Formats: sequence, C-alpha cells, structure tokens
Amino acid sequence: MKRTIRDLKNIENKRVLLRCDFNVPLDNYGDIIDDTRIVSSLPTIKYLNDQKCKLIICSHLGRPKGYDKFLSLFPVAVSLMKYFPNKVKFSSKVTGKEVENMVANMKGGDILLLENLRFDSREEENDPTFVKELASLADIYVDDAFGVAHRKHASNYGVALKLPNAIGFLIEKELNVFYKAFENPKKPFVAILGGAKVKDKLTLINNVIGKADTVLVGGGMAYTFLLAEGIKIGKSIVDLDLVDDAREILKNAKVNGTKIVLPVDHVALLGEKVVKTSELEQDMVGLDIGKKTIQMFTEEILNAGQIIWNGPVGKYEDKRFRNGTMQIAKAVAKSSAYSIVGGGDSVGAINTLGYADKIDHLSTGGGASLKLMEGKVLPAVEVIDTL
Repeated sequence: MKRTIRDLKNIENKRVLLRCDFNVPLDNYGDIIDDTRIVSSLPTIKYLNDQKCKLIICSHLGRPKGYDKFLSLFPVAVSLMKYFPNKVKFSSKVTGKEVENMVANMKGGDILLLENLRFDSREEENDPTFVKELASLADIYVDDAFGVAHRKHASNYGVALKLPNAIGFLIEKELNVFYKAFENPKKPFVAILGGAKVKDKLTLINNVIGKADTVLVGGGMAYTFLLAEGIKIGKSIVDLDLVDDAREILKNAKVNGTKIVLPVDHVALLGEKVVKTSELEQDMVGLDIGKKTIQMFTEEILNAGQIIWNGPVGKYEDKRFRNGTMQIAKAVAKSSAYSIVGGGDSVGAINTLGYADKIDHLSTGGGASLKLMEGKVLPAVEVIDTL
C-alpha cells in the first residue's frame, strides 16, 4: 500500500513539491484547448491547499528542445488562478535563485507554479544535480502525474528518492481502477485493443489472455494477426517478424478460453480511392474496420460486464478512416458495462462525441495505463514509500 496524501500529517506551512501532469493541448494563440488534465489534478491541489502548506507545483508541457515560449506553463497558471483566486503565482524559471527567493517568501496556503520542467534538458535525463536543485525547494514530495508515471525523470523519480513522499488522489484512483479491473474483473470481460503495431501491444495481449473473455483486435496491428491466420491483407501494415508470435497468441487464447475477434471487412485505400471490402486485394491498404466488423464488435461490447479499451481501430488521424473508432466509442458509451478507456485517440474519440460522462474511467495517461494493463510496475509509483 503506497502512502497517499491522506497519510501526510502536520504539513501546515511545510513546503510541498507536487508533480502534476499539465501536458494540455494549446492552440496557436497559447490558449488551452482541453483542460481535462488540470481539472483531474484539482482534488489533490485543493486538499493540499486546505492543509495550508506552501504548495510548489511542477509539470512538463510538450517536448521542447530548450526554452520555447509556445510551450510555457503560464496559461496553466492563469487557469489555476480561476480555481484558486489570489493564491497562485507563476515562476518563469524552474530552479535557481529566483525560484528559491519566491519559495522563501511563500506563506501557508500559497501556490507557486514553476515553468515547464522540460525547458531544462536535465529533467528527462534524471540528472542528479537537477534532482538536488528541485528537492532543495521542498520538505515533502507528492506525485500526482500519472501520465508520466512510467518514466524515470528527475521530477517524478529522482526527487522521490530524496524527500518524504506520497501519491496524490489521481494516481491513487488510476492504480485502484486498473488493479481491480484485472484482479477482479466483471464478467464478461471484453478488451478492445487497437493501434498501429503488434510489438507495442504484445505484452498487453499476453497479459489479457486468460483474464478477458473476449479480445477485439483492430487497427494496424490486426493485419499481423490476419496474416497469421492465412488471410490476405494486401499492402496493409504488418510486423512480419511477429507473425509467428501472433499465431502463438491465437493458439494460447484458445487454450485459455479467451475468444479473439479479428476484422472481417475493411475500409481501405486502393491508390487514392477509398474502398469498402471484405477481401483485401494485392494493392489495397486496410486502414479501418468495415460495417460487418463494427456490428460484430458492437454485439460483444453491448453484452459485456466490463470493457477496457486501448487504441483506435483505424487510422484515427485521417478523418476518412475514423468511423470505426467513433462507432466503437458510441458502443462503449451505450453499454451498461463498467468501462475503462485509455490511450490518446481512444479518449479523444470519447471526448469528441461528448460521451465522457458515460465512461466509468477515462485514464489520464496512455503510456502509463498501457504499462499497468501489461501487468508491469510503474517506476514513479514503485519509488514511493509504502505504509
């Protein structure tokens, strides 16, 4: 049992460094397009603020190569000011004398947001010097950045080794949801797995087999399984080195009582022309699931007791091949099953349709949720003290 912020006692006036995931999408004017990740962190921020600690918040945004004014966290500070009027200040630096002076002048109940951690290349390197600089700002460390919990960076791994620590409400919720879903699933358990490549989901599929009753496979990864079954895939994406692995997975699924459902028709490209087909001819590239497959998948989804969905079932970034993913999103939202959705495009489809309130759990971290679904330990969680 990892220590949570509820277990932190007597933190009034203590300096608390809180790692959040404010990696929010911004438009060309620097305005926040979707504040879901900010809202998700509010319960933890409010709890700590109510304890009247000196709250120093840090986060990354995007993948900058040094300072980038278009990836500043200032818009996030403005957003936080709406929720915590007259309490939030922003530091244009991450570490150094300016930040140290701002922290020294904080009072209990104050909130200070530091600039984008990744403006300093030492963050992703888990550099010992940078770790020391960050840790020196606080007395206690709290991690609530689930989106990067699968990474070993200075702000979520290195600092946790230096200070008394705990996890926030967001990480606690994510861990509880995924552990329960795999250790005590509601039946029938249906897993929907998509994405481009089999190699990205091999471990996940192997972990799901024997636990899920049905696995619906879509996206580019489906074509490797179809080829393993001896079905023509035209010029569709395929991991030739993993065809044997796919064949072995299909065999193991039968032995362990897990039904794997593959696409039976497709939306494909033939040259520049979009075609709907049950058979992928030599020059066709399958890029989405077809009508019959959508019906098959939907039937399984509507009869499920629990659903976990990770990854689009088509080339989601191209609107011509987005229908399959959108139809799956509608089916999951319509289902009475307990539903968990993780992965950027899967969550994106749910949000685009306005179905977020119909999903029991929308995960805030694609990579981290994938690791949990694979049955792996998250480094940034592993390093947190246990009770």
